[in-house]
Amino acid sequence: MSINNNLIKQPVIETAYQNIREVLEEARSTACRSINFAMVQAYWQIGRIIIEQEQKGKDRAEYGKSLIKGLSRKLTYDYEKGFNERNLWYMRTFYSIFPKVNALRSELSWTHYRLLLRVEKEKARDFYLIETINNKWSTRELERQINSLLYERITLSKDKAEVLELSVKG
Repeated sequence: MSINNNLIKQPVIETAYQNIREVLEEARSTACRSINFAMVQAYWQIGRIIIEQEQKGKDRAEYGKSLIKGLSRKLTYDYEKGFNERNLWYMRTFYSIFPKVNALRSELSWTHYRLLLRVEKEKARDFYLIETINNKWSTRELERQINSLLYERITLSKDKAEVLELSVKG
């Protein structure tokens, strides 16, 4: 009789175990996304503070360079990684390109946003942002699409189609 009970219990245990694993994996994933988004918001705030402090300075360019250099030194001392001058410039640019904190998307990591900062045209940047969210692109995929000039190729194709359509109608 104990053999039959063990045979019956194994599938029940396995099913419960798989259900628990799913719950734990989802909780971990949610926690990671929350932490990532909290850091994205923190970097946005840092960019805001840098720009606000720069605007108080008389010679903005020189003041900005010395401000970022000093902040980098102090923040790196206190927090070690992530606050080199280059990253602080990214944060500053991040705030200037995405000036509304409410418009930041929780689906995107800091690395996603850093890649989007490289896209100069606002329409192209918006395109890549929306496509990244809709298609759940990893940072690697987003970088690949930016480097392949996906937006430009799509825009060029649409322009060619419109020209062709006009020439056929004309």
